[in-house]
Amino acid sequence: MDFLHRKIIGILGPGVVSAIAGDDAGGIATYSIVGAQYGYQLLWAMVIITILLAVVQEMTMRLAVVTGKGLSDLIREEFGVKTTAVAMLTLLIANTAVTISEFVGIAAAGELFDVPRWLSVPLSAFLVWWIVVRGNYRRAEKIFLALGFVLITYVISAFVVQPDWNAVLRGTVIPSIKFDSSFLLVMIALIGTTISPYMQFTLSAAIVDKGVTADEYRNEFIETLFGVILSTAFAFFMIVATAATLHVNGITQIESAEQAALALRPIGGELAEFLFGIGLLGASLLAASILPLSTTFAICQAFGWERGINQSWQDAPIFYGIYTALIIIGALVALIPGAPLFLIFLLVYDLNGILLPILLVLMLRLANNKRLMGARVNGKWANGLGWSTAIILIVLTFLLIVGSIVGNK
Repeated sequence: MDFLHRKIIGILGPGVVSAIAGDDAGGIATYSIVGAQYGYQLLWAMVIITILLAVVQEMTMRLAVVTGKGLSDLIREEFGVKTTAVAMLTLLIANTAVTISEFVGIAAAGELFDVPRWLSVPLSAFLVWWIVVRGNYRRAEKIFLALGFVLITYVISAFVVQPDWNAVLRGTVIPSIKFDSSFLLVMIALIGTTISPYMQFTLSAAIVDKGVTADEYRNEFIETLFGVILSTAFAFFMIVATAATLHVNGITQIESAEQAALALRPIGGELAEFLFGIGLLGASLLAASILPLSTTFAICQAFGWERGINQSWQDAPIFYGIYTALIIIGALVALIPGAPLFLIFLLVYDLNGILLPILLVLMLRLANNKRLMGARVNGKWANGLGWSTAIILIVLTFLLIVGSIVGNK
C-alpha cells in the first residue's frame, strides 16, 4: 500500500499540476462558450490541440530534464539579454492578463454564493498572497487542486444528459471551419487557454526544482502525458456538457457564471450552481497561486535577481515586488463594477494565443540545439507539430487582423 500511495502521489507532480492549472477560470469560461455557441462542431479542434499540447509539454519537460535548467535560464544563455527581455515582457503581459482572469473567476464564483466581489476578491487576494509569502504553499496547492477536481462533474454530467453521441462523434472527427472573426477569436482562445505560456515556465521550473535527471525521463514523460490527457479530457467534456444542455436548448451566448452552471444541472439539480462555484473557485485559486509565482520566478531567474519564497524581503525585493504587484493588479481589475466577466476570459486567452508563437519559436530553437540536447534533440514529429502550432497561430492572428480591417471599412 505504501508503494501504491507513493505512486499515486507521484503522479500529481509537475506535469499534472501545470496541466490542470490550465483548466482555470478562463479555461472553464472558454470551453463553456465554445459548447454553447458552436455545440459539438469544435470537438475536432480539441483532439488536435491535445496532440499539440502533448508535444509542447514533452518538449518543455525534455529541455528541463536534459539541461537541468529552466526556460528562463536557457533563453538568456542562448539568445542574450535583448531576446530575453522580449520573451519576459511577453510572459509578463500574458500572465498579468491571465492573473486578472483568475480574480475575475473568483468574483464570479463568489457571486454564485451571494458574496459580493468587493469582499471575495480582496479576501482571496490576501489569502493567496499570504499562503505563498508566509504560509505553507505546498499544502495549499493540494487543497486548491482538490477543489478544482470538482470539475470532474462535467464528465459525469456529459454522460447523464445523454447527448447525441453520433453528433459528438461527427464533431470529433469531421472538421468544421469558418472564416468569420468570431470563429477565429474562439479558435485562438481555445489554443491559448489549452497551451498557455505560463504552463511551460511552471513545468520547467518545477522539474528543475524536483531535481529530475535524464535517467528519469521515461517516468516524467508518463506523468506529463497523463497530465495532458486529464486536462484536455476535462475540457472536452466541458464542451460536450454545455453543448448538450445549453446549445441544444437555444442558449448560445454565455454572459454569466449562472448560465455556465446550467451545464451541471443534469447531475447537480439545484446544487448545480454550488458545484460549479466550488470548481470555479478551486481552479481560480490554484491558478492565482501558481501564475504570479511562476511568472516572478521566471523573470527573476532570467535576469539573475534573487528569488524564492524562502528569501527575505530585504534579500529579494524585486521578487516580492513583482509578485505582490501581479496580485494587486489582478484583484483591482476584477473589482471594476459591471465588468463583462466571461468576455474578459475570452479576450485574455486570445491574447495568450497571439503571444504564444514567440515562446514556441524560442523553445523549438532550444530543442534543436545539439550542443544543449545531444541525442535528445527534437525529432521530425516534434518539429513538425511544434512549428505547425506556431504557424497556425500566426495565420489565425493575421486572418483576424485582416478580417477586422476589412470589416471596419
